[in-house]
Amino acid sequence: MTVETDACCLESMRGSTGGMPSEEHTSIELTGTDRPGLLSEVFAVLTDLRCNVVNGEIWTHNSRAAAVIDVTEHSTGQAIEDPKRLSTIKQLLCNVLQGNISFMTPRITISSSGVTHRQRRLHQMMFAYRDFERLKDVEHSSRIHVCVLDCNDRDYTVVSIRSKDRPKLLFDTLCTLTDMQYVVFHGTAITERMEAYQEYYIRHIDGLPVSSEAERQRVIECLEAAIQRRASEELELELCSDDRLGLLSDITRIFRENGLCIRQAEMATRGGTAKDTFFVTDVSGQPIDPKIIDLIRQQIGQNILQVKGNLSLSPKFPREMARSFLFTNLFKSRIC
Repeated sequence: MTVETDACCLESMRGSTGGMPSEEHTSIELTGTDRPGLLSEVFAVLTDLRCNVVNGEIWTHNSRAAAVIDVTEHSTGQAIEDPKRLSTIKQLLCNVLQGNISFMTPRITISSSGVTHRQRRLHQMMFAYRDFERLKDVEHSSRIHVCVLDCNDRDYTVVSIRSKDRPKLLFDTLCTLTDMQYVVFHGTAITERMEAYQEYYIRHIDGLPVSSEAERQRVIECLEAAIQRRASEELELELCSDDRLGLLSDITRIFRENGLCIRQAEMATRGGTAKDTFFVTDVSGQPIDPKIIDLIRQQIGQNILQVKGNLSLSPKFPREMARSFLFTNLFKSRIC
């Protein structure tokens, strides 16, 4: 596949988030340091405040966490509009996100008329929270290779990327280049078996190519982070159940009690049915024991929770990566 872009067309799209306003729910954006207990505490607060989660997505990467969650007033099923109530929600969530240790001050944004394309917004939030900064003692993927070179015969910078192929790979890289304020003039994407190769000719919006080694390194780090954020080598669990207040809080309790850690999650509710997807690892960084998954399915319901992919191929993660958790809780669920 090849990409040819007219710069003026790209400029006209730069301010677009790709979403449509909605008055049916209230959108909550959260960014903070990933730690044990974070997601369960967030859902506990929302449940106590009688806020029903209808849609949402959570990403974790490099010890950061970002979430976009759509909620409604449980009593009315509509967006929350009372300023005092919105202020209370924000304050309580802020207390949760503060934690004991934080790379940066957590951010919370609440809007009753969200205009966000969720996954594009998650990229922007993670980028703003500087998840591309490499932490000491954390093992980084050797399967992603990014090269940034000068184009001698033309005033461009050439960016080449080789990585494992997966859905939405181009979306992730192009969103990141755009958010870094680069314009893509030409591009090529090739997939062969399970590997993908991308090449882009870029300039900064000021018309200049990459001009320093520090800028070159930042482009490399940011593109690597963009690809890693959505990398889903974890075990995928899919839940389909009648929706109710507190469902997600109960589910995450069961996962935590059985030693699982959520790396990503996507929640959706349609017609009173919740369909949620979780990408999980073992909290210790070891391969997930199939017996644990069987136990969890017994607690939640065999027909409610399905395992996607081959459990025996569950990857082993370095212990440094196992430090980055999203949720925890300490008491039993009452779902059955």
